[in-house]
Amino acid sequence: MKRVFATATLLALALPAPALARGEFDPTTEFEQHEWVSIHLGPLNMSITKAVVYLFLGTLLTILLGLVLMRGKTLNRRQTVGEQIYEVAQVQVAEQGLPSKAIGRWFPYVATLMLFIWVLNMIGFIPLPLTGEKWHGVPTWGIYAATSSLSVTLALAILTFLFTHVEGIRWNGPVRYFKSWIPEAPKPLLALIVPLEILGQFMRLISLSVRLFANMLAGHILILTFIGLIFILETVVLAVFVVPIAAIFYVFEVAIVVSIQAFIFAALSAIYIGSAIEPEH
Repeated sequence: MKRVFATATLLALALPAPALARGEFDPTTEFEQHEWVSIHLGPLNMSITKAVVYLFLGTLLTILLGLVLMRGKTLNRRQTVGEQIYEVAQVQVAEQGLPSKAIGRWFPYVATLMLFIWVLNMIGFIPLPLTGEKWHGVPTWGIYAATSSLSVTLALAILTFLFTHVEGIRWNGPVRYFKSWIPEAPKPLLALIVPLEILGQFMRLISLSVRLFANMLAGHILILTFIGLIFILETVVLAVFVVPIAAIFYVFEVAIVVSIQAFIFAALSAIYIGSAIEPEH
């Protein structure tokens, strides 16, 4: 990873100065979503954008990773890695958040969620020619994470939100489940507490989506900003200082943030679903 990042950076610095160093640089433009393939079905915009392409790529890689790591008749190194991932998903995610009676049903969901988000986060730090821009007819390379788009993380959070309440109603019935939202308190206070409790249920959407989105967006903007200083000030002398700093942020994101954010999203999803199945706990 570090070698790929360093190579991509050096290639960018090796390009002719008039081509890139214009004294202007806005890292937020890397996250704009332009329609690559326009698909409109009535009021629905189903167009293919950069985020959609990364989601397709992440889905394919997640499936391939599962097949490579989890299948085989003889135990080898790759299966050992697969077992370690499986153990983390089962012991640290599913068993910590889900009641035992629901693990068989919801373990595949939270495990897939953790692996899928990890893959999306990881490929977001691999330079790919999917920026949508060209330099002298050649696609330019860049880093972009689908999880740095709020629409992507919100869609994942909505899935967990819906599954949470569907399971709560399925296991407890609608009356008992929604009654569990009302805590024991003096009646005059219920008019204040109940709306707050309902609001708290919807705040889980923000808890899940914004945390993942903000962390991935911030990491990419920091790296792009440091590299962009070279072009803003129109000098490669700064590369001696900004490239090592950007590389440190890059390694930190890949080594720590990528895995932590995937784990937290899956763990919170398990906790929310588990608390709906057994609201008394």
